[in-house]
Amino acid sequence: MTDAALKTQSQTDMLDPARAAALHAALDRPGKLPKAGDDLPPFWHHIYFWQAYPPAQLGPDGHPAVGQGLIPDFGLPHRMWAGGRLTFHKPLALGTPATKTSTQLKVARKEGRSGPLGFVTLSHQITQSGVTCVTEEQDLVYRGPLGADRPAPPMARTDETACQSHSFTPTLLFRYSALTFNGHRIHYDLPHATGPEGYRGLVVHGPLLAQLLIHMAEATHGPLRQFAFRAVSPLMDFETAEFCMADRQMWVRGPAGQCCMTAEFEV
Repeated sequence: MTDAALKTQSQTDMLDPARAAALHAALDRPGKLPKAGDDLPPFWHHIYFWQAYPPAQLGPDGHPAVGQGLIPDFGLPHRMWAGGRLTFHKPLALGTPATKTSTQLKVARKEGRSGPLGFVTLSHQITQSGVTCVTEEQDLVYRGPLGADRPAPPMARTDETACQSHSFTPTLLFRYSALTFNGHRIHYDLPHATGPEGYRGLVVHGPLLAQLLIHMAEATHGPLRQFAFRAVSPLMDFETAEFCMADRQMWVRGPAGQCCMTAEFEV
């Protein structure tokens, strides 16, 4: 349901335990498979609340075409999830209906080093049984084609006190795309990713990197109250990255030492 005047959408989902079990398997998580009544791990809500547009309403990149729903048409064809801020108020329960209400908070167009950029910030509130469980702000960026003279990514910090290594495969990226109903072709269509989009390979999802950082932070510090992340540079499916932490700051370091993502959290 969409309220065009208020730029707000709402969706209700049953939070099917089978879908959480599929993500548990795809990420090779330890322990028993999730079941009805279990708490949904933080940030796993992205495998729910699908927006299933018919093919005629998709753009050439596989995403829903811009200019509908909450996303304006900037005339810029390439989409990036730039980051987000989350507050976890209460765990969501699997097998119970939940409602996600999304609102367009900010829209701006600016000139960047590589040309014009469009910025959209969305606010999401997820409630269950009348109680707010998760609030989230999501930053999206739209850009034109990447030129050959694109700036080099910044280098990542090297002062971590904890570090985990993660590798990625096209299979994992495809399964994560399927579970999040993310049709963006940069994650599974190699000719599209390396051709029109200008990447060196398939792009690892920013939310997948953030998800692995959240798992790492929880394993060390327990349940999180807040988590914020910012995408810095893309990581390819054939690259191994280091997931680093120092106190409550985190980052993803690519194989050439480049910074792919920064994050911070509160417990």
